[in-house]
Parts: sequence; C-alpha cells; structure tokens
Amino acid sequence: MKVAHGLVSEIRSSVAEDLAAPDQLLPDLGPDDRREFARQRIYAHLDRLSAANSLDAAAGLGPDDEEDVVRHVLDSLFGLGRLQALIDDPRVENIDVNGCDRVWVTYADGTKLEADPVAESDEELIDLIRSVAARFSLSERRFDTARPELDLRLPDGSRLSALMSVSVRPSVSIRRHRLVDLSIDDLVRLGMFDADIASLLNAAVRSRRNIIVAGAMNSGKTTLLRALASAIPPRERIVTIEQAFELALDAAPDRHPDIVAVEARPPNLEGEGEITVADLVRRALRMNADRVIVGEVLGGEVLPMLNAMSQGRSGSMCTIHADSSAGAFRRIASYAIQAQERLPIEATNLLIAGSIHFVVFVDMASAGDGDARVDPRSDGDSYRVRRHRFVSSIREVIDCDGVNVVSNEIYRPGPDRRAVRSAPLRAETLADLVEHGYEPGRVGGSFSAGVRTDGGWPVGASMGGGRK
Repeated sequence: MKVAHGLVSEIRSSVAEDLAAPDQLLPDLGPDDRREFARQRIYAHLDRLSAANSLDAAAGLGPDDEEDVVRHVLDSLFGLGRLQALIDDPRVENIDVNGCDRVWVTYADGTKLEADPVAESDEELIDLIRSVAARFSLSERRFDTARPELDLRLPDGSRLSALMSVSVRPSVSIRRHRLVDLSIDDLVRLGMFDADIASLLNAAVRSRRNIIVAGAMNSGKTTLLRALASAIPPRERIVTIEQAFELALDAAPDRHPDIVAVEARPPNLEGEGEITVADLVRRALRMNADRVIVGEVLGGEVLPMLNAMSQGRSGSMCTIHADSSAGAFRRIASYAIQAQERLPIEATNLLIAGSIHFVVFVDMASAGDGDARVDPRSDGDSYRVRRHRFVSSIREVIDCDGVNVVSNEIYRPGPDRRAVRSAPLRAETLADLVEHGYEPGRVGGSFSAGVRTDGGWPVGASMGGGRK
C-alpha cells in the first residue's frame, strides 16, 4: 500500500501536540525515550482514527502498512520527512531537490534516478527545511526571505544546502559522505592513488608539511582531507574550522582525542553576532592548536589561513576549488585580492611561498573521459556514469618570482590523467620525508633526487631556492 501522506500529516500534528505537553504532564525525556513515546502515541492515534473511521486511509491498514505510517511519522518528527528514506540508503551519494516534486538521486555507482516527491507543496518543503535548521544546527540558522540560503550538517554527517526566494522554486542539495573514517591506505585500496603516493602523503603529514587539497566540486577533496588527517599523531591538538560542519574528525575520538571543531555563524535577526571563517582562523592561533584544518577556503579567510600556516602552525591543511594544481595558486590570489586587505598578487605569492609546501590535485573521470561510461536506460528517466576519483597532480612549492609561484610538479597527469612521476623532489625535502617514513621505492624501484633510476623519475636537478 502506498502511504497516504494525508494520514501521516494528521497523525504527526496530533503527536506533535502530545510531545509539546507541559513538563509536569510529560517529564523531560531523552531523545530515545521521546522517540519511543512518540511511537506509542502514533499507534494510539491510529487505533482512534481507525475505530472512528474518521479518515478512510486509516481503515483497513495491515501490520506492514501501519509500520510504514509509523516510520513516516517518526521521520517527519525527528528526521527529514520523506527525504529520510533517501538519507538512510547507503547507496545514495547526492540528493537534489528542485521543488517539492522534482527530486533527483545520484547513487554511488553513478546511476541517476528521478525520485518521488518529498513534500505535498513547495511551502511544505520550506517548512521542513526550517524545522531541520532549528533541530540540527549548532546555532541559530534561519531560512526565510531575509536569509534565503542555508548550509548545515545533518546528524549522519551529510551536508545540506538550501535556497529559497532567489530561485523560482525552493532548492535543496544534500551531499552524503559515505566514506568518513578512512586512512590514506584505504584510499590506495579504493584506487585513488598508488602506494608510492600514499607513502609520500603519509610522510608529508608526519613531517608537518602544509598541504592544500585542490579539485573541482564533488571530486573527493573532503574525503582526501579526512584521510590525510588520519595520519596526524593522536597526541597533537587539532582545530577544524568550517563554514558548516562536514569533516567530522571529532567523531573519531580514538584517532583524534584532542580536537576542537568550530563552525562559522551567520548574523542574527538584528544583523549582529556573525562569526566568519576568517575570524575563527585568527582565533585558532590563540587556541594552542598544533594543526589548523580549514574544511574549505572560499574567500577572505585565505589570508588568515596562509598566515596561520607560516606562523608556527606547520602541518595545517585545507581544501580549495581549482581546475588544476597550478590553478590553486591563481584561486588563492583571486581570493586575496578580493579580501578586505586587497593584497596584490606579488604579496600573495610571497605568502604562498612561505607557507604552502604541497598542493595535491584530485580529479574525476566522467562521461566520455577514459574509463567513464554512459549507460542510457530505456525509460529515459535514469542514466549511469561510471566515475572514478583519483589524484592526478602533486606540486612542491619552491619559491615565488613576482607574479609567478615557482613549483615542481613532482607528479603530473599521465595518459589516463592519473598521477605519474615527473620532476624530482628537492634534495632537502626528500631527505626530510624519508626521515619521516617515506619509501620512494615502494612502486617501480627506487630513486634519488635529480637522478633517474628504476623508479622513473626524470633526469635533472629540481628548481632550488625558497624556504625549507
């Protein structure tokens, strides 16, 4: 039987009133107890409606039908309503809602399907998102015509982004993070890079190199950043800074026992109380952090981030949107010149050269690229794209020369765009990485900086100069 959403709405309203009873009638209950209380009240209201035959949909419900109604009501009260079933599906990767009845779901294997409506109207969808913002955000998160955009982390770690008023219909995008508690070696098994790159990245983290993970949207930047953070020794104190919680490194206390996760805050109704990512990066310098990790650099916080990296917070990391590893420098410069300080490109490049050690670029094979394939379905309502995320380039930052950042692309995109060895590391960098566990001969032989060996590194010395 298809669930009658009118019945669900009727019972939800009744149970919501029960839950809103004064404390003397309904003692303060924990989350699990409140959910169980709601479940019992749902059954009671079902029995009442069925006996009175006051709603046709309540008559003649079988046990399985009743359980469906109970689940939908609980999802409406404690979850994301009709979206909750999609959130609970481990195969789902992305959910895009373009109005209440235009819902697209992308699965981990690349299949994209149009799903059932998630609300009876756009107004109901907006009310649902407002309820979600009130229940799940750390601080006040409005969603109305005065503040028509919303970003927050859902209880399962998914990222929700919503818009209203500035679009014809309300829009909701949910990005699920299926791979959360991962190590660098786990990404080797998943095919993101080989063991040689894994050894390099592990050593770079342990030797406290500052790393920027660059890539396009949905390319796997956050997944790689989490894996890099897994290599941080547990004794170190970490501060993570995000526009909206997403990294969830604090969810692994055994791996990171001393961690503070902080989130930016929008202004209140009076336009006061805003705390930006840039503010939080500056605050992190006073929090005795061994490492500062910024989930995503999107604007003016790039300058405090670079300053943090160059002022004794070695080993810090962040992600940034870029179209190539070299493009990350241009992106940083564009953010810096738009920031309040209006930093010119020459000064920005000095900061880059004095703070960033490695840029790791993450790419993704999509339709028409390499091993990606499109599989049209006969009904026209779905398609499959076989996609793979992988590291395609790694740059070691050497120095700056006016408007140019001098760097070695130690791994460059190969014929299939996956990273292959290119320029050698500088001798001093290589020596330090080897001291921290780098095994440059793990794949295809061994090498020494500046000399080609079985490992396939090119002949020639690396570009010198710059800071260690």
